[in-house]
Amino acid sequence: MNLDIKICGLKTDDAVAAALDGGASHIGFIFFAKSPRNIDPVEAGRLRKAAIGRAKAVAVTVDADDATLDAIVAAMKPDFLQLHGHETVERVAQVKARFGLPVIKAFALRERDDLDQIKPYDGVADMFLFDAKPPKGSELPGGNGVSFDWQLLSALDGQVPYMLSGGLNAANIGAALQATNARGIDISSGVESAPGVKDVSLIKEFFQAVRAAQSVNAV
Repeated sequence: MNLDIKICGLKTDDAVAAALDGGASHIGFIFFAKSPRNIDPVEAGRLRKAAIGRAKAVAVTVDADDATLDAIVAAMKPDFLQLHGHETVERVAQVKARFGLPVIKAFALRERDDLDQIKPYDGVADMFLFDAKPPKGSELPGGNGVSFDWQLLSALDGQVPYMLSGGLNAANIGAALQATNARGIDISSGVESAPGVKDVSLIKEFFQAVRAAQSVNAV
């Protein structure tokens, strides 16, 4: 099975190059003022050019209004929109209709009942992203470097398309892939030397760990 790998929260040419050279299928840019990974849409548009023909570019927003999304889409020209806030089913449908782009809808999980929230979005969102609920006091909906119990995902129908996120790194990606049927993985803080600062060596290490895990699982 081909595994989608998204390196998210990119801000520099070196980090984008490391993600693409490692084999990322998706690169993500975050548009959320409170995040240390926040980036200007014009700069994201410049950086994403390196991915054309190599990986899909994802614009990550949090409860963004139409005007904000208009500016991001115009400047960056993303391949996907990721909605990482409290967007309703109706809002997801509106965004898809407005921009004609596939949508990844993110959900925060802590216990099995949290999976119930995805049901109304089935068939509306094109992909789900499952992250851990943020620690108390955090203003960030994602990128907090914490994980959730991956066994929760065993309750899902095998046809549900999702990316696994939340606290992933080179040390635990093998266990994460073995525990889930994720078709994709998303990493941000796990390849950083400091919040918002991507580390090229950690990105390389992560891809090496993914390949090692895939070779073991293939046996």
